[in-house]
Amino acid sequence: FYNKKMKKKKFLILSIILIFFLNGCAGYEPIFSSNSIPFKISEHSIKGDKVIGNKIYSKLHNLNSSNNNDQNIKGLNIFIESSKNKEATAKDSSGKILEYRLTITAQINVSDYVTDEKILNQTFNSSITYKVQDQYSETIKFENRSIENLITKIYEELLVRLSENISS
Repeated sequence: FYNKKMKKKKFLILSIILIFFLNGCAGYEPIFSSNSIPFKISEHSIKGDKVIGNKIYSKLHNLNSSNNNDQNIKGLNIFIESSKNKEATAKDSSGKILEYRLTITAQINVSDYVTDEKILNQTFNSSITYKVQDQYSETIKFENRSIENLITKIYEELLVRLSENISS
């Protein structure tokens, strides 16, 4: 009988502690959440590699779409000039390429739509090296996946800079 009472007390104490810790996580909000930066894109322009520029803009536009109901949003003009560079970094003795370095550069200018005040003027660089695969199609898939990862990395860096500059 005594052992049953001890188990109930331990269970009750552990339950209370667990609820306490879970309640502490209730206000968690990820840094790249849609509510963190109140803005809308009023105008945009893309120059250079249009595919990369459009992917960065698309990510911003998706974030922008979720803020449409907020009354305190800031209108922004966004200019994106992007480029992609792929170069061989390793070759074997016969001259066959073994490894590539892929670099994406995005010059992004953001200004206030109403006042035309500069909010952000920064160049973002991101690069990755990848090995050539046995199958050409696998190498292309790996390259495309690498491009997506680099674009996401630039987008996340851009969000951090925007949140710093818009909120201040």
